Amino acid sequence: MAEMLASAGQESKFKNGSLVEGTVSAVKDDDVFIDIGYKSVGSVDISEFGADAEVKVGDKVTVMLVQLENDKTGMVELSKRRADEKIRWEKILERYVEGCVVTGTIKSAVRGGLLVAIDDVEAFLPGSQVEVAPVKELEPYVGQTFDFKVIKISNERRNLIVSRRELIEGTMAEKKAELLASLQKGEVKKGRVKNITDFGAFIDLDGLDGLLHITDMSWGRIKHPSEMLKVGQELDVMVLDVDRDRERVSLGLKQTTENPWNTIQDQFPVGARVSGKVVNLAAYGAFVEIAPGIEGLVHISEFSWTKRVARASDMLNVGDEVQVVVLSVDVENQKIALGIRQTQANPWDTVQDRFPVGSKVKGKVRNFTAYGAFVELEEGIDGMIHVSDMSWTRKINHPSECLQKGQEVEAVVLDVNPKEQRISLGLKQAQNDPWTEIASKYAVGSVVKGKVSKIASFGAFVELEDGVDGLVHISQISDQRIEKVKDALDVGQEVEARVVKVDRGDRRIGLSIRAMSMTEDEVKNLEAEAAGITPEPVSAKTAGSDSLGNAFEAAFANVEWQPGN
Repeated sequence: MAEMLASAGQESKFKNGSLVEGTVSAVKDDDVFIDIGYKSVGSVDISEFGADAEVKVGDKVTVMLVQLENDKTGMVELSKRRADEKIRWEKILERYVEGCVVTGTIKSAVRGGLLVAIDDVEAFLPGSQVEVAPVKELEPYVGQTFDFKVIKISNERRNLIVSRRELIEGTMAEKKAELLASLQKGEVKKGRVKNITDFGAFIDLDGLDGLLHITDMSWGRIKHPSEMLKVGQELDVMVLDVDRDRERVSLGLKQTTENPWNTIQDQFPVGARVSGKVVNLAAYGAFVEIAPGIEGLVHISEFSWTKRVARASDMLNVGDEVQVVVLSVDVENQKIALGIRQTQANPWDTVQDRFPVGSKVKGKVRNFTAYGAFVELEEGIDGMIHVSDMSWTRKINHPSECLQKGQEVEAVVLDVNPKEQRISLGLKQAQNDPWTEIASKYAVGSVVKGKVSKIASFGAFVELEDGVDGLVHISQISDQRIEKVKDALDVGQEVEARVVKVDRGDRRIGLSIRAMSMTEDEVKNLEAEAAGITPEPVSAKTAGSDSLGNAFEAAFANVEWQPGN
């Protein structure tokens, strides 16, 4: 019974994975036999003692009990190496805790990070924990010594995971808080360009980032911050604003230099002629830099005295060097108006010498408006022919009725206004007025032929020779009552009519189709009436009524004369 109890107590002492102390009982070949006080001895491969270790019988050693009885040999399975590792790890746990700071040397680069030797402990430094910013190349860090923060102790893998990044960030946070508390508006600080965006650049003020907006980079215009800055560039910036609650700092670069607008009027007085470079184009004009940080606008209306400029890009390109004249300076709103055409002579100043009133000129029809046609007399100089000055004989409602674009015409200069840059031309004035011969050519009582050119509610216009129109009133179309002119006549229809009225003052010719049946006496009386002679008594057919001329006058009293309308 005593032997059984002793055996049971002995077995409870020995558990797999426990550390036990034993004595070397024998050394044979590569096996070291160790007596741990169990009923059988155990063996350990001699390589676990180290390459240069001298193992002797009687040496005391601490080993790990791997297995009490090996299934194949029946011996106790022991491990010196695993015992050493457990002892070393227990010492590590005594020395290090998560969050402590240690010093180590980077041994090598491995997949995902670096191995760090800390005393006799090997720790793992993930690649994401090397620096604050991502690191692409890890090899340059091998051999360097740094301080690290223990961020995790892994019992499963028996290793330490450390971070250099957390230490750097902690230091940066302290520096950032100190710097944020000490910054004052208006002070100039040294910084380094950390990052560039479309709207500005972030400047590192030695631990604190500030925003340098694109509008605060230059007194002049820039399209993108990269035109002035590069990542890594060092520069002096002014603190414009500090928001300590939100930890935001606004910086300015242009504020470190004098505002050129303060002396702009002395440098660029109105009327001064200067050179500049086109830095930007808009639909309405071009921005020209005439000094660093000083831009002026040349409106498209100030590009040329004569050319019609629709867009600034039609005449200029960004980067062009141009001569301009200062037209106005607005210091308060920082605006300068410039002109390009003022650098050249104004051709309108001498236009009266080249195109005097009354002279005949030639040109091509360039464009139409509702009220007239523009004729190009020379490059950039147009004259306008009003519809009322296009024909002696017809009322023109739109210039396309008698002109075509590109048509070369001869006209007379009627008026010249250099101040308003206007020249009035007359097309009909370049031709003889046919009305001077109308009375002899179209005598009252004579018979004429023509084509119906237009039908109106009150009558029909008949085109005669020389473009002259006569009007047949609805009452003079037929002996029968006519309700609608179009019921009796068609446009283009050839008709014969008798001239019953000629009014040179109002340029009217009255025609009558029904008068074609007049007798010779009636015609004579009509001619006498036109000559101002009292007519003879008319036949019974017209007796008791007004003369035909007077009837025509009464019929047309309330009619607006619009031949060709």
